[in-house]
Amino acid sequence: MTALDNPNEVVTKALVRQVNVPGLDRPAALITLDNGLDHRKPNTLGPAGLASLNAAITEALAGEPAFVAVTGKPYVFCVGADLTAMPLVTNREQGLEIGRMGHRVFARLRDAAVPTFAFVNGAAMGGGLELALHCHYRTLSGGAAALALPEVSLGLVPGWGGTQLLPNLIGIPAAAQVIIQNPLTQNKMLKPKQAAELGIADILLEPADFLELSLEWAAGVVRGDVTVTRPEIDREMWDGVLYFARHQLDQRLHGAVPSAYRALDLLALAKETPFADGAAAEVEALADLIVSPELRSGLYAFDLVQRRAKRPAGAPSADLARPVTKVGIVGAGLMASQLALLFARRLQVPVVLTDLDQSRVDAGLGYVHAEIEKQVGKGRMDTGTAAKLLALVSGSVDKSVFADADFVIEAVFEDLKVKKHVWAEVEAIVSPEAILATNTSSLSVTEMAAELTHPQRVVGFHFFNPVAVLPLLEIVRGEQTDDATLATAFAVGKQLRKSCVLVSDAPAFVVNRLLTRFLGEVFAAVDAGTPVETADAAMDPLGLPMRPLALLQLVGPPVAHHVAGTLHAAFPDRFTVSDNLRRIAESGQPLIVDDDVNPEIGKLLEVGAAPLTAEQVRQRALDALAQEIRLMLDEGVVAEPQDIDLCLILGAGWPFHLGGITPYLDRTGTAERVTGRRFLPPGVASPPA
Repeated sequence: MTALDNPNEVVTKALVRQVNVPGLDRPAALITLDNGLDHRKPNTLGPAGLASLNAAITEALAGEPAFVAVTGKPYVFCVGADLTAMPLVTNREQGLEIGRMGHRVFARLRDAAVPTFAFVNGAAMGGGLELALHCHYRTLSGGAAALALPEVSLGLVPGWGGTQLLPNLIGIPAAAQVIIQNPLTQNKMLKPKQAAELGIADILLEPADFLELSLEWAAGVVRGDVTVTRPEIDREMWDGVLYFARHQLDQRLHGAVPSAYRALDLLALAKETPFADGAAAEVEALADLIVSPELRSGLYAFDLVQRRAKRPAGAPSADLARPVTKVGIVGAGLMASQLALLFARRLQVPVVLTDLDQSRVDAGLGYVHAEIEKQVGKGRMDTGTAAKLLALVSGSVDKSVFADADFVIEAVFEDLKVKKHVWAEVEAIVSPEAILATNTSSLSVTEMAAELTHPQRVVGFHFFNPVAVLPLLEIVRGEQTDDATLATAFAVGKQLRKSCVLVSDAPAFVVNRLLTRFLGEVFAAVDAGTPVETADAAMDPLGLPMRPLALLQLVGPPVAHHVAGTLHAAFPDRFTVSDNLRRIAESGQPLIVDDDVNPEIGKLLEVGAAPLTAEQVRQRALDALAQEIRLMLDEGVVAEPQDIDLCLILGAGWPFHLGGITPYLDRTGTAERVTGRRFLPPGVASPPA
């Protein structure tokens, strides 16, 4: 079995029909890509799909049409290569053939003697967007959901012409953004208007009559009534842009993502190299990367985000969920205010904030109002929606406003006594069926609920900051949390458009426990006498989204110190409480200033005389992660290693090329050396055994 003989391929067929277009003396040939399923299973191109497209192009051209156009099924143009084939690739030659096959088929549209058009009616990503780039002209629907070349995020490069065609269409700065920067920025997608402004499409059309408008526009081009002008490409700035891009990659990734650097090399070739030579180099790069460990990790991570995140392991039946018609939020600080806006926007139900005094309530409401006004000012929200949201969010100093709430979440100070007091007050007000959710980052949900009359309706609902950006929601089941409560929590999480992971009630749950252990090793190295700059840069070869001190500054040293104390109380043999971290927390000094370690920090430290090298710091941190993950799995904190990885990807932004973390610990031998065995079977996030 090979990648070119894939029994799992959902074949996207290319269907040809002749279309009579007013004003033309010959029919046009319209090729429609359609895998026979609805938009939830988008068109992809595997070997059989490419063969179907090739046959369709032959049929279309044989009829001597006025023009040939390619479009997709409703809502979807094509989202690229069939990724189900990738795990079947076992050698470089198969990678070469995959690249060459796509180029052979797509080139027929680029080299056709009649005009060719891509009518991009919906989502177009990866090879789908490259297919459109090979056409002579492109129309784009304003309703297209997503446009991107995301390959670099997976560990690949655009391998069917994207690196050579795009920069010569829209210029090198924009091409570098689409091919490298966007994939490495949480796989950012382009909206139709952005794509049109960049020049990826020649015209942006209304979605309602998109096909008719596209045919009419194409006929105008063929007749000569419509002239398509494209800006002249500035080649003087080409080398400078790529030099700057490489410098940014070095600063951010430190060589950890081979695909990003290969993409840079290919973009450099596109400046003056003939297309055939650039395309050949693209195929060679694809073949090299397709058998790399980074790609295997990337595909594994992609599958987690696309599939496992949508079907959370261990979640009870959705039929058990109760309706939520009003939400109460205890607290009106920054986190509570972010939650209020999120709940109002996504659930479209009344949301009420409470706090100790009116000034705090007013500050929380002020934040919500300011954020809504900001969205209106940027054109991301219309005034009608803004008015509705403003009407939905209210505040009070009296918790009796929670009497008719179905779902109450607290976001108060991280202290068990404070939270227990809050819930005792709230329970006396709300109905027995109302869900009580805690946004605690480290405290026991079970203990929080222990003295309540109905402890079964208390659940952990742990968001990550910033709430609007990070997609993870850790849903924590206390010892007495019942299935109806849990089902409601998952239903609400889904409405909030969060990716939910079921976590048992263990100290600091998943992300905070692992990051605290990780940061603990970094600070232990500093305490031992390792220069702060050395310890901070030690993790650079992993290509993490930020260095340890920047992460610590984002979390806040007082919060990190508090969580470390919670975990030290639970696991004193593995979690330390650094006096140096306490001093930093108490000082209020920033850890990072202008992207460098604050020189004032060194004056606060009391250190030993046993410094470590950067490699020693890094290995100790990785060993600690491997040990902690194994213990968490043994404790049943989550169902499987995949949930650990999903949490780190979605809650901490850990990159696809690591697969979260367990694939990296497996492939470097750390898992077996520290714990005696791998986390994942061979072939799951690595080449088949």
